[in-house]
Amino acid sequence: MSAIDSLLENNARYAERFSNGDLPVAPARRVAIVACMDARIDAAALLGLQAGDAHVIRNAGGVVTDDVIRSLTISQRLLGTREIMLVHHTDCGMLKFTDTELKDEIHEDAGVRPAFAMGSFEDLEESLRASIARIEASPFLPHADAVRGFVYDVASGRLREVT
Repeated sequence: MSAIDSLLENNARYAERFSNGDLPVAPARRVAIVACMDARIDAAALLGLQAGDAHVIRNAGGVVTDDVIRSLTISQRLLGTREIMLVHHTDCGMLKFTDTELKDEIHEDAGVRPAFAMGSFEDLEESLRASIARIEASPFLPHADAVRGFVYDVASGRLREVT
């Protein structure tokens, strides 16, 4: 059985006891969380979130890209979020390569060089500060004054705020 087939079986069991069909589309806590897609991070569990509490936007590294700004803009302007929480983490894969290295590898393999940035970084805290600055500088986000950044320790499960 493929991994997807197994997940579909899990969904069938989930749907049998599903009771959240009447939740409002706007997040109850009025917060958007931008986090890394790393499979070791269970954002709902580590933050005590329930379905309907927050928007959780995930990508490689939790980096604030144009697409993250797009999602945050919709989250704030149409769905009422007022705070933004950024979550980077220790032992991140984005620390283990450079954009140039990966783009060279892809170009060699596929014959085409990606036009998009991979978003790798050398310093976890500096990447987090750069993401905060990108949000604060965005003209599209009316509530960029309530953004905070954290590093999640994958070994301990604890969050540490970066100022």
